Amino acid sequence: MKVVLPGGSGQVGGILDRALTAAGHEVVVLTRRPTRERQLAWDGRTLGPWAEALDGADLVVNLAGRSVSCRYTDANLRQMMDSRVESARVVGEAIVKAARPPRVWMQMSTATVYAHRFDAPNDEATGLIGGAEPGVPGYWEYSVRIARNWEREQERAETPHTRKVALRAAMVMSPDRGGVFDVLSSMARLGLGGPVAGGRQYVSWIHDVDFVRAVLFLAEREDIDGPVNLAAPGPLPQREFMRALRQNWGRPVGLPATRWMAEVGAFALRSDTELLLKSRRVVPGRLSGSGFRFEHERWPEAAADLVHRRRISTKAQVV
Repeated sequence: MKVVLPGGSGQVGGILDRALTAAGHEVVVLTRRPTRERQLAWDGRTLGPWAEALDGADLVVNLAGRSVSCRYTDANLRQMMDSRVESARVVGEAIVKAARPPRVWMQMSTATVYAHRFDAPNDEATGLIGGAEPGVPGYWEYSVRIARNWEREQERAETPHTRKVALRAAMVMSPDRGGVFDVLSSMARLGLGGPVAGGRQYVSWIHDVDFVRAVLFLAEREDIDGPVNLAAPGPLPQREFMRALRQNWGRPVGLPATRWMAEVGAFALRSDTELLLKSRRVVPGRLSGSGFRFEHERWPEAAADLVHRRRISTKAQVV
């Protein structure tokens, strides 16, 4: 299978690139700064020679977009919006112009599109789209708007010969350096991985192995299009999520943090508290209903696997 990954040089792209290449697929990565073979230059906004890579491809997975691991200033939020919408638009244009359009176009989206809630899980059929929740910071609505515009740009593209899937992905957990699991693990090992603002808010996640398996599953399922939640079936409150992570790192205690302490910590990490405080209770309704079986359904076992892999990787680097 020929796979093209626009914006595939980031963490999630690296996960897909490694796994698909190891499985024998031909993978081409579109990136602003190509550094090796199988990488082509693009700017994420305009058509160029890179578009030829999509001609005859089996699968395109557009991962492009400014990282959300930053302070949510007006300028950064605008960059998040523009980078996602513009890249989706130009990928659609390239597919329209292709003589042999790709079979499937998967557009990365986010579980953040759903409402901040504690009362019930969000699946694709009955989940509440966010943006109007009372008592949450106003800029959280902008994050939802980014996700909705991101998906809408894919919907608008006239690609009758290419099936379109929007991947509403939860946090992808992998042992790689610099990813969300790395950040949370650092907090746990430093004794800072306790409940944040009470820890009732739900954390939705997906193990990197299941993320890759879900992408391949969806690539073959001709009957599935539109939004699909990529999240393990077991979201859990943040206090339980971090407890399991601490236990796997051998840290039984984690200092709790109030909301203002979370603000200080997020500022120090050049991140934002939405990533810590928003309750993302997301479940994989369409995946599970289509027969997909997760290898890592429960977080304690998934965390154990990730910690084990991280330790092996660290030892290998030392040797």
